Amino acid sequence: IPGICVPVSFGVVISSMQSEESLIKYDPPVLESAHKPKARTAKHTVQTEDILHNLLPPRKFEENGEAWLQHVSSAPATRLDVVNLQKRLDEALEARQARELGLCPVREELYAQLFDELIRQVTVECAERGVLLMRVRDEGRMTVAAYRALYESAIAYGMRKVLL
Repeated sequence: IPGICVPVSFGVVISSMQSEESLIKYDPPVLESAHKPKARTAKHTVQTEDILHNLLPPRKFEENGEAWLQHVSSAPATRLDVVNLQKRLDEALEARQARELGLCPVREELYAQLFDELIRQVTVECAERGVLLMRVRDEGRMTVAAYRALYESAIAYGMRKVLL
């Protein structure tokens, strides 16, 4: 139905190998029991991957009773990757019928994924810049949550005044 905005939840635990579509770039899934930390080859690379995996935790899901783990990719993004990311965002917004105006949980979720992918790309290039960008993301989320709570409080106050 055009104009309807239907939220879809993207949890950390996914129910099948056909993982939900995400704008975040992930490595291929591995069995959780076979997962071993990467060998310490270059200090910078391992430190960057550790930071990356702490900022964006791995997805976990089960298939046929086996637990799978999927980390975010540590591959640097190319110019073509960024262009494709923009195209995928536009397609996802249209496919999931995100509203262009007003509050829309679908649009909010897709832009959160986009921001997480940008954090991943920046962190791969410069871990410190990625951590700073993550702080900006978290501050924005806290601000939106505070405004949402204030809005709900104002609505509740207005309803009480009308009823009394």
